[in-house]
Amino acid sequence: MVDAQTGPGTAGPRADTPTGKPPAPVSRRRKGARATAGSGRMAALLVSPTLLVLTIVVLYPTITALKESLYGPKGLDPKTGFISDTEPYVGLRNYADIFGEAGERFWNAFWNTTFFTVVTVTMETVIGVAMALIMHRAFQGRALVRVSILIPWAVPTAISALLWRWIFNSNGIANALIGQQVLWTTEGFHAKAAVIIAEVWKTSPFIGLLVLAGLQVISKEVYEAARIDGAGPLRQFWHITLPLVKPALLVAVLFRGLDALRMFDLPYVLIGAQKTSVETLSMLAQNEASNVRFGPAAAYSVILFLYVFLIALGFVRLLGADVVGDHGSPGKRKGEGGGGRGWFAGARRAEVTS
Repeated sequence: MVDAQTGPGTAGPRADTPTGKPPAPVSRRRKGARATAGSGRMAALLVSPTLLVLTIVVLYPTITALKESLYGPKGLDPKTGFISDTEPYVGLRNYADIFGEAGERFWNAFWNTTFFTVVTVTMETVIGVAMALIMHRAFQGRALVRVSILIPWAVPTAISALLWRWIFNSNGIANALIGQQVLWTTEGFHAKAAVIIAEVWKTSPFIGLLVLAGLQVISKEVYEAARIDGAGPLRQFWHITLPLVKPALLVAVLFRGLDALRMFDLPYVLIGAQKTSVETLSMLAQNEASNVRFGPAAAYSVILFLYVFLIALGFVRLLGADVVGDHGSPGKRKGEGGGGRGWFAGARRAEVTS
């Protein structure tokens, strides 16, 4: 018997479609595929200028330095007795020399670079967070305090080094304050201390500025709820402020760490070149290049590049979720959930929002 609503030549709903609707036409799917392909081509077209610039300023110099590191300095040609016009191919000898007697200067520069990075970034993080908390508070004259804190970051590094060189002079302000005659710009640990003081003074405001940006997005209601719940200032800082500014703080530490690994101009101007106490990898590479030893200089530059790359890769791999602000992992934090703590739950929501 034929249904009255469906004629004899009309097919009923297909059993393989849950809603009983016919599948989308093939032409519609093809249009969607073409639209996706068109969006991909447009994205590639928009990104291509950036990729071209990165290729010119990053990829090409890196490949050129890697190629140059395989050649040694020009020497005497045994056939003619004159200086050779071309650099001899030495393969990986420039890299192997750092593990021999000639590598003592390299390892000294390597440990100086690591020491300066760890000490300065640690001190800058503590001082920068304190600066951000001060700049974030509402008080009379806050604008003047903010400007005063940010001025060191605006001063060029070479000018800052000259300023501190005058302060650390034998008859300068530093010796007048401590009441002793210390030769800060000569060899010794005091030269390291001078570089650390000048670097921390110069770059702490950078971390403070980024942390201040993270503090601006924290809702005041979270602090009010914590205050009503009986949380003191220290507990508010540890459970609210620090977790919510953690992504901005980690980005600031990453940037400062990578910048400190390439330290060159401040110790070069403040202390001077070829000083064993403060010579970094960048200073070593520059000194080799200035002595027309381009092969070893390129090898040191490549090693420094790999060192910076590995540090950045390890930092992002270990703390990548915090750097990008991805806090949506399942599970509850300690103290979240039953028993109240509404202020902590509010801080958690504000953290996800930020």
